[in-house]
Amino acid sequence: MEFKYHSQFDVSLKDAWNRLLSESIDHLPFLRFEYLHNWWLTRGGGEWNQNSQLVLITAHRGDTLIGVAPLFVAEHDGKTCLLNLGAIEISDFLNFLVRPEDLDEFTRGLLDFLGHHAEIPTWEKIELYNILESSAVINTLKKESAALKWNFKSERLQPAPYVTLSGDWETYLANIDKKQRHEIRRKIRRLENADEKSRWYIVKDQSTLDEEIQAFFALMMQDPQKEKFLTDDMKTAMRNLIHAAFDEGYLQFVFLEIEGQKAAAYLNFDYNNRIWVYNSGFDDQFLSWSPGWVLLSYLLQWANENKRGEFDFLRGDEKYKYRFGAVDRFIRKITITRS
Repeated sequence: MEFKYHSQFDVSLKDAWNRLLSESIDHLPFLRFEYLHNWWLTRGGGEWNQNSQLVLITAHRGDTLIGVAPLFVAEHDGKTCLLNLGAIEISDFLNFLVRPEDLDEFTRGLLDFLGHHAEIPTWEKIELYNILESSAVINTLKKESAALKWNFKSERLQPAPYVTLSGDWETYLANIDKKQRHEIRRKIRRLENADEKSRWYIVKDQSTLDEEIQAFFALMMQDPQKEKFLTDDMKTAMRNLIHAAFDEGYLQFVFLEIEGQKAAAYLNFDYNNRIWVYNSGFDDQFLSWSPGWVLLSYLLQWANENKRGEFDFLRGDEKYKYRFGAVDRFIRKITITRS
């Protein structure tokens, strides 16, 4: 493998990058070229200082892209760290891009390259956030770190609940708690039988996308925590993300309207045969109708009917996720320091 250090995003890598991702050990929307490129432009919506330095490492075998380590150098907790692009707050799952059969060789070569290549900015430790606990990269990094006599640490961070779907709405309902099943049916029936007219829809018209984004921000900002989260930089980051996902065909941007007014919305990715529930917003004046639960129920029904294999609630242990039948998986943080 021939390793190369990039201090800037090379747009010519995009097609090969996304092809590699489709065959990689963890096929995640947060690792797509356009996602991480947009994340870097705003440094995660302002999470990181603009003085952070890109450390994008690629590995080729001949003309074939074999692996990508999307990294950057930044000051973190008093240390100069090599972190994975996307860390920490707004990218739920992260990793390297590499096929399973190339993982050992790529990881071995990557650590050697990071340890010895003169042009790479100085770093004190490597911190890799939001790695799925099931990922093969964890044991490989542990093994290759030991071979170099580097220190390796793996910490569990938080759960990321998900639902495995059968492809049948009634089967899904039968497999969740009886009380919750009753509540879902009751809330849907109550809204659908009301005098107030309601409808839900997936945004399909690109000409209305910016208008829908503004409406989504307005719903999000009714939550004081999300209002604080939505800085100007974060709005730019999310707007760019929504446009990129729409252009690439994996955006699922949905609204529930009651009496012609937007009552609830979800920003999801419809990607790699699963729905990834990324963010949401609700209008407080419609809370008596439980619009979030109703819209989420419609989305789970849609996902079953359209044969998606999983419904991923991403990070966080909010109670509603488990009421909808989610079970835990976990993410980890990997820390590597040179002896």
